[in-house]
Amino acid sequence: MRSTGKAGATQRARVRVARLRSLLMGLLALTTAAAGNACTTGGDQPRIVVTTNILGDITREIVGDEADVTVLMKPDADPHSFGLSAVQAAELERADLVVFNGLGLEENVLRHVDAARDSGVATFEAGKAVDPLTFRAGDDGGPGEEAGQLDPHFWTDPDRVRKASGLIADQVVEHVDGVDDGAVRANAARYDKQLADLTTWMERSFDRIPEDNRALVTNHHVFGYLADRFGLHVVGAVIPSGTTLASPSSSDLRTLTRAMEEAGVRTVFADSSQPKKLAEVLRTELGGHVRVVALYSESLTEKNEGAGTYLQMMRANTTAMTDGLTGG
Repeated sequence: MRSTGKAGATQRARVRVARLRSLLMGLLALTTAAAGNACTTGGDQPRIVVTTNILGDITREIVGDEADVTVLMKPDADPHSFGLSAVQAAELERADLVVFNGLGLEENVLRHVDAARDSGVATFEAGKAVDPLTFRAGDDGGPGEEAGQLDPHFWTDPDRVRKASGLIADQVVEHVDGVDDGAVRANAARYDKQLADLTTWMERSFDRIPEDNRALVTNHHVFGYLADRFGLHVVGAVIPSGTTLASPSSSDLRTLTRAMEEAGVRTVFADSSQPKKLAEVLRTELGGHVRVVALYSESLTEKNEGAGTYLQMMRANTTAMTDGLTGG
């Protein structure tokens, strides 16, 4: 009986050890799986923060899966007026690289970019690096009060976006540890080809517009680069400024309507994210029909809403402009 009791106790001890070993192995497996899942979901990936959604889309095309790209500006937002939460501001200072438009565009965000730079974060100002144009004097269709200042809306020229894309790839390779340089360069080369094809398509599209019809009136001054690149003439804007935060005066509207009458312009291109009532005021001022055509000028939309990517935005705008200026 005594030996039988000893045998039973030994057997029960072995069962407890086996169960404990099984439990430990299970916990180890769960820990390993959790660690693997954290890696695959980008928890340990390098971090790139981009201010505007247009630059965010471009940066994601270049980076691919090599880093986590956070875009601060939401779809259909206004880059001149959007702000950051405390959490978003903190993300800037934790980034490996910050990509921003600059030249005064993100008016409420630039101080946070400066703070991130002061804390040691690498930053890249895309607009300053692509040979920016200056706003032209009022008589030439530009905002008189801003004449001589650098125009931040460089993305309306796809050739400048090609240059910015290559420079962003350089910044990622130089400043972001842990990325595959070859993959980043391959992504950049592929996207560069798509941008080159876009330029060719835009050239053919704008070539359809007769010389006498190549005049632009917009909601505010945003298409100077496009006009310069593709041979269009900016007659004026409802808001005579490079920012949507300005407002038109009665004298501004009178000056614009005179210029439109002299140029024979009856089409106004208004940003799709802004109310059209400012542009529609011209219908009363001109005493006749004025066509208002919506464009995506400063922000991408949600996916499948017309301009979910930079390439979609530029193709949609080019089609709208050519149709609007040829009576299509």
